[in-house]
Amino acid sequence: MVVGSRGADLLVHDRTISGRHCLLRLTEEGVLVRDLGSKNGLVVGGVRLKEALLPPGAQVRMGQCVLSLELAGTPQQKPLWPEPHFGAAVGASVRMRALFAQLHRAAAGEETVLLLGESGTGKELLARAIHDVSPRRDGPWVVFDCSAVAPNLIEAELFGTVKGAFTGAVASREGLAGQAHGGTLFLDEVGELPLELQPKLLRMLESREVRPLGGTQPRKVDVRVVAATHRPLREQVHARTFRQDLYYRLAVLEAHVPPLRERPEDIPLLVERLLAAQTPPRTLADLPPHALEMLQAHQWPGNVRELRNAVTRLTLFPSLASLLPGAEASAAAPAPEAPSLTLREAREAVIQSFERGFIRRHLEENGGNVSAAARRMGISRQLLHRMMVEHGVRAPGGGED
Repeated sequence: MVVGSRGADLLVHDRTISGRHCLLRLTEEGVLVRDLGSKNGLVVGGVRLKEALLPPGAQVRMGQCVLSLELAGTPQQKPLWPEPHFGAAVGASVRMRALFAQLHRAAAGEETVLLLGESGTGKELLARAIHDVSPRRDGPWVVFDCSAVAPNLIEAELFGTVKGAFTGAVASREGLAGQAHGGTLFLDEVGELPLELQPKLLRMLESREVRPLGGTQPRKVDVRVVAATHRPLREQVHARTFRQDLYYRLAVLEAHVPPLRERPEDIPLLVERLLAAQTPPRTLADLPPHALEMLQAHQWPGNVRELRNAVTRLTLFPSLASLLPGAEASAAAPAPEAPSLTLREAREAVIQSFERGFIRRHLEENGGNVSAAARRMGISRQLLHRMMVEHGVRAPGGGED
C-alpha cells in the first residue's frame, strides 16, 4: 500500500507529505515501510530511515504527520498455489504463490483482469498462464502492445479497417480484437493508450463490439481481455490522463505483481531456471563462489529482465568483477578483497559499484537523456533519478528528457 498526498492508496491531505511518500507492506517478519524518495522522509525514534521492519505500535513521522501501526481485525488465511510456478512464471515465495492462486481462480471466469507491476516482473507470462488454464485455452492468444504502435495507427491495428478507409487501404483488414475472437486479447502497457482512443476501448469492453476504421457497422467480438501496465493508473485517473470509467472496467479483477526486490527468496529458483534455459544448459554450480548471495542482496530495479542479463554475464565472465559494466573490456573495478571488510561489506561495495557503473553506461549510451536511459533499463524515470542522487551520478551534458 502506498501512502501519500496524491494518487496513493492511503491519501493524507498534508502539504508536508509527498505525492507517493512511502510504501507499507505486510511481511512474515512484520510491517515493512520504505521511503519512496519523499521530500521530508521517514523518521522513527528520531532517526531518518529509508526502509525498516516495524512492530505493532510503532510510530513513523512523515513530515508533520505521525503514522501509527496497530493490529486490527482477525487473521485471514489466503490460499496458496501448490507449485512454485504458474505457467512459465516462477515464484516459490508466499506472495507469488498467493498471486498464482488468485489468478488461477480468475482464469475460470470471463471477467477482465488487470495486472499491475513494474517493468520486467513477468506480467505477460502471467497473462499467458491465465489464458492457458482458462476455458478459452484452445482459442487464439493475441497480444497488442499499446506502447509499440504509433498513436495514429492504434485504432486500425486493434479494430481493423475497411477498404478505402484511408490512402493505401486497398483491402479490408481484420483488427487484433477480431483475430482474438473465441480467445484472449492481451493489452500490454494499456496505460500508454492515448486518451482520445480510450472511449473506443471502453465501448468494446462493455458491448463486445468493434467498429473498424472507416466502417459504419459494428462487429461482434467474443474475447476475454487481460490488460497490464507498469503505470500507476489510479494516479493517472487523478491526473485525468486515464479515464476513470475505463480503469474500473479494466480492473474488474486487479492483481499486483510484486517487484523482485520484495521477494528475494525467489531469486535462487529464477536463477536456476535462467541457467537451465541457456545453451548449453547450466546449473547453480556453474556460478562463481558467493554469486548467488550477491544476486539476492541486489535491489534489481529492472526486475527479472535485469536478473536475466546479470546471470548471462556471470556465466560468460565468471568473476564477480565481471558483473560490472565494462569489466569485460578492462580489469578495473575488481571485487573488494581488503581483509578488513566483512563479506556483507564487500558484497555491498560490489553492488554499489555495479549500480553506479550500470547507470553511467546507460546515460552515456543515451546521450544523457534520463527518460531514454530509464526506458532502456526497464525502470521508471523517477526511480532512475533517485538512484542517480543516491550514487552521485550526473547525466552527461545535463540531459533530462
